[in-house]
Amino acid sequence: RSRRCNVSSGESDECVSTEEKAKMSQYFDIRQEENEFFAQPYLFEPEYTDHRNSARWRRQQRRWHKLQIVLNNVVTFKNQEERDKAMKAVHGMQWKSKVLSVRLAKPKADPILKKRKLDEEAEGGQPGTKRAAGSQEVEENEEEPLNIQIANVVTPLWNIPYEEQLRRKEKEVEGVLQKLTREIGNNNKAMLPWLFVQKEKYNKICCPLEALRPSPVQTEYRNKCEFVIGVGADGEDKTVGFRLGKYKGGSCAVVSPSETTHVSSEAKRVVQGFQQFIRTTPYAVYSPETYEGHWRQLTVRTSRIKQTMAIVFFNPQKLQEEEIEELKQSLHQYFTEGKESGITSLYFVRMGQRTSAGTEDLPCEHVTGEEWIHEELLGLKFRISPHSFFQTNTPAAEVLYSAVGEWAQLDQDSTVLDVCCGTGTIGISLAKRVKKVIGIELCQEAVEDAKANAEANGLTNVEFHCGKAEDVFPTILNAVVSPSVTAIVDPPRAGLHSKVILAIRRAEHLKRLVYVACNAKAAMNNFIDLCRAPSNRVRGAPFRPVRAMAVDLFPQTMHCETILLFERVDYSSNTDI
Repeated sequence: RSRRCNVSSGESDECVSTEEKAKMSQYFDIRQEENEFFAQPYLFEPEYTDHRNSARWRRQQRRWHKLQIVLNNVVTFKNQEERDKAMKAVHGMQWKSKVLSVRLAKPKADPILKKRKLDEEAEGGQPGTKRAAGSQEVEENEEEPLNIQIANVVTPLWNIPYEEQLRRKEKEVEGVLQKLTREIGNNNKAMLPWLFVQKEKYNKICCPLEALRPSPVQTEYRNKCEFVIGVGADGEDKTVGFRLGKYKGGSCAVVSPSETTHVSSEAKRVVQGFQQFIRTTPYAVYSPETYEGHWRQLTVRTSRIKQTMAIVFFNPQKLQEEEIEELKQSLHQYFTEGKESGITSLYFVRMGQRTSAGTEDLPCEHVTGEEWIHEELLGLKFRISPHSFFQTNTPAAEVLYSAVGEWAQLDQDSTVLDVCCGTGTIGISLAKRVKKVIGIELCQEAVEDAKANAEANGLTNVEFHCGKAEDVFPTILNAVVSPSVTAIVDPPRAGLHSKVILAIRRAEHLKRLVYVACNAKAAMNNFIDLCRAPSNRVRGAPFRPVRAMAVDLFPQTMHCETILLFERVDYSSNTDI
């Protein structure tokens, strides 16, 4: 039990309570080294041990074992009332034959205030004992020009030749596959003979890794950028751009994107025009330190057909509704008359006090222009709303989706399940090759866009469902009657919910799965669950990876998309496991 969770008793910062150590000392010899605890059992020599073997037995048993102390189990609540109710309900509760105890947790120091305190101590001749995390790196780079500093933050590979960038990313994906190979062996012993053969064939990994496919464009490729509004690193107030360091590192300084290589010229023009506008208003930028101020964020979405959407995030604080409406009218007038900004669609979002970075659920108020922007991809036209997901590099997305179509091995009898479908791009691009496409997406806006996109492209064999994949997918999967079912999943960074993976495992008629991962490391648990041995929890024959490849959607950074093709193990085949 962590004493760091206790703010009221004034006791020392111990990891194990006195009572707990007293209980343990009945059976173990306990010693402490700094913050780590070690235990070895007292020897109760068995009666059958003869004198000759006694010394060996003692040597074998008298070993120190490091104790795994579970620390920092913290639950947070919206307000004090809810917290107090939970403490009263949980304290003393029995769970798995254990009695739970609850204590108040000390609040973590705000990184900005912590850094400020350390700086003040240093200026006063009292150097802080600990630097704020990340501040040292920022300070070391302070002598470099701001355009170099911000390039190192948002595009860390900007000064490395593109061929070398690709080699690094391919090496990273190879490391992921090596780990997956080990995990498959650990979690499914029946696959060991197959793994042995695969490792011999493919340089110690479980499946062939094809050459990384590069992005057709390496600069100005992003069609969506989120810009912070804050005080500039050059001292200029109301600056729109990228944060120079992370907030947890104690830095809120903002640098203009004007010289960054991955932001489009259209987005830079919008940033410049919007920055000029907010500097004419009486409203201050929002401060994450004090929670005061108004201007928070600007999101810009662009397309290859020269349409641009701007989404303004504003904290109303205690402003009257009339003042907010007047501000929206000013925005409308400024960007309607100022056509040089290129904005064709403008939205206003009220981002309340202490709202987290997740803005997908906040309602968007249409200010001026069209309600959507449109993009062309693989000869098809797609409508995009403010919150809808669309790959940020359109030319590279065409490369990605073409590869998915190749790997899925579809025909006119196939049914495609497009999980986390966004605006329906993957499913719609494959619809003419198959019998039916069923898309699943959490965002209602994106589902409406997907339906409109299917209609605009003259498709009648496509349907879309809104809801959490873990809630909707099992029902839809069970209802599908088709001789050939293929799932294509393109989930968020954290991967699919375990319920979706379990549903895929249970659906024996689903033989092939194409997994598109924007972060293959984060999706590792999904990969393992697809391949692990059947059990009471995991029903159905396992899958195994048969093909892998990376596609570079994010030049100048270490990120890339990874495609893995999984096929279900056929126990009826003599050549299979």
